[in-house]
Amino acid sequence: MLKGLLAGAAGLLAFVAVPASAQPLPGGNITAPPPPVPAGIKVDSVTVHSKALEGNLEGDSADRNAMVVLPASYAKNPKRRYPVVYYLHGFAIDGRNFYNFMHVPEAVAHNAMAGREFIVVVPDTLTKMGGSMYSSSVTTGDFQRFVADDLVKYIDSHYRTIATRKGRGLAGHSMGGYGVWTIGMTHPGVFGGLYAQSACCGLPRTETVDSATKMAAVPIADVDKAGFGMRAGLASMVAWSPNPKNPPYFADFPLTKDKDGKPTVDPLVIAEWANNSPLAMIPSHVWALRSYDAIGSDVGTKDGLIKDDTAIHEMLDKQGIANQWATYEGTHVDKIAQRFDQVVLPFFAQHLAKK
Repeated sequence: MLKGLLAGAAGLLAFVAVPASAQPLPGGNITAPPPPVPAGIKVDSVTVHSKALEGNLEGDSADRNAMVVLPASYAKNPKRRYPVVYYLHGFAIDGRNFYNFMHVPEAVAHNAMAGREFIVVVPDTLTKMGGSMYSSSVTTGDFQRFVADDLVKYIDSHYRTIATRKGRGLAGHSMGGYGVWTIGMTHPGVFGGLYAQSACCGLPRTETVDSATKMAAVPIADVDKAGFGMRAGLASMVAWSPNPKNPPYFADFPLTKDKDGKPTVDPLVIAEWANNSPLAMIPSHVWALRSYDAIGSDVGTKDGLIKDDTAIHEMLDKQGIANQWATYEGTHVDKIAQRFDQVVLPFFAQHLAKK
């Protein structure tokens, strides 16, 4: 079963970091064993209430868990303030299991030994559909504002942070990498640096009449049984083409009828989806992106998303936006914890404020 899930993730949308030891829970969500916590590292599990998620039509909770990892020096230096890296998870995995798989406490400890000290926050944005897409939707809630506003305000008010833009970094993997791009462009005054690992959904999503018909045929009660790719497509739909007057999904399918009554792809829905594509967003958000102290991204050479991520990097270059870009020998799911430790956190250490 897990082998099939991995194949689906790589061959279809590859939204989620799936470790070899992971196991799917009922509903298709992924679990990973808890990581060791090095001596001195403190880990808090907190609940953040989000105004931005209240009243969402999908019925997802507005109370969100977040894992907060504090370096060993935090308790020893009560007057010191720390930069914060917010780390966004992928599709079909929650924040706690992403934190587990990425071995965040060990990464924090390793970097602290080299003089790079951070608070790292991993929020949970899992939804009934399998993922929020870090989008702003009346159906799922405004997850962009949850991250950039509610979560940041909570962390700044409960921990000794460097509570300025220059003291905050935003990173994420897969669907989380997508969130880095879209939140970074729509809320440029919050974070000082961005880093997207193997970001999904960079290119505008399209459908055929056949694929759109299959989407529209999935009863909402059977979403969890529809397969990884279909579930991810439906999650994207409720995030990108919400319609409060169209239950039970409260979203518009990319399917309509032509003048002869034959099924055809709805160009308006496809346009709504394109409006949420990072590649399509970049030209109209150039000034927001140029305001960052640093932007970085990477992808494995064997990752099915290399086309998307390369296109984003090339568009950034085309628009004159400075960005650090790398490819490495790897797939969508291997080496990402290692790169978070050895590449992403050092990247933020170089560019974020230290006091």
